[in-house]
Amino acid sequence: MSTALPVNDSKTIIFEKWEETAKNKLGKGAFDYVQSGSGGEETLQKNVQAFKEWDIIPRVLTNVETRDLTTSLFEKKLAVPFFLAPVGFQTVVHPEGELASARAASSLSVPYIASTVSSFSLEEIGEASVGSPRYFQLYWPNDDEVATSFVKRAEAAGYDAIVVTVDTTVLGWRERDLQNQYFPMQTGAGIANFVNDPVFQEKYNRDGLLDTNELINAIRKILLNQSITWEKLGWLKQQTRLPIILKGILHKDDAQLAIEHGIDGIIVSNHGGRQLDGVRSTLAALPSIVEVINGRISVLFDSGVRRGTDIIKALALGADAVLIGRPFVYGLVDGENGVREVLQNLVADLDTSLALTGKTSVKDIDCSIVERVY
Repeated sequence: MSTALPVNDSKTIIFEKWEETAKNKLGKGAFDYVQSGSGGEETLQKNVQAFKEWDIIPRVLTNVETRDLTTSLFEKKLAVPFFLAPVGFQTVVHPEGELASARAASSLSVPYIASTVSSFSLEEIGEASVGSPRYFQLYWPNDDEVATSFVKRAEAAGYDAIVVTVDTTVLGWRERDLQNQYFPMQTGAGIANFVNDPVFQEKYNRDGLLDTNELINAIRKILLNQSITWEKLGWLKQQTRLPIILKGILHKDDAQLAIEHGIDGIIVSNHGGRQLDGVRSTLAALPSIVEVINGRISVLFDSGVRRGTDIIKALALGADAVLIGRPFVYGLVDGENGVREVLQNLVADLDTSLALTGKTSVKDIDCSIVERVY
């Protein structure tokens, strides 16, 4: 019996059609912010192309009548082996932003990662995603007291892990955003976690007199931190009991350092091609990193995933789970229903693809079912 969710009521199945719909509905600044990469977008293109460089080699005549998409991370069962990636500023796509995405994910038990630069507070997002795992992604502010407050708030709100993004000490050279003179925070999006933080308010808005533009300027001054080092991670571990995951690992030596510094998991990611252009695709980076990790900590995968077969390939190359970014954001143009529709299709696609590989559980997917195209 299939575990696939019904797609009979879906209006849009194809990823590229969702992208086209988003382009038609959003302003140029907002759409380019979501779709574009940094520089000449070489890495953005590599992330998608890399999946075409691996063939799935299915097995036949195996009983696949009953299938299982569940997996486990950090001693918690996941209904599916993918998360919604931490995407900030979601109200530039739809007024309900992160709340719509979190509700859609929760309705299908899809884990959700809330961004530091969300347009609703982490507490509000936590309430919207009750019943499914949720992680909090930390852009480590250039103020350790604010960073500590964020982490402790996430723990108090029932989040299951902290995801520290480590590839964004400065914003990448994002040519389309620069050409459009567009940064979502200018619209008032992405500031909720700061304006609802007692430590931030005490330190930067003690009298409560700052207007929105002044608050945005105060946030931007501390938003990114260029002084974080491996040694500082030990201090962060002392602030929380939650597992700590590093997002943005591409070099196998950094994977080894993560283990040496007691990190609980990593996310192999190049930020969806939005940071340093010209770096390798995440799929190309994955095998050597998995070899170094050798099962000692969890390895998640991010960037370029568009379809169920992409998930299959990433799992086959050693990822424990993957992150989905742009596909659900395009669905968000139709609010909660749009995100749910994208996720329903992705679950059904994954379930179908699993059966056609000859496997019955995502936990059984391994490198025996893929080969590199030469």
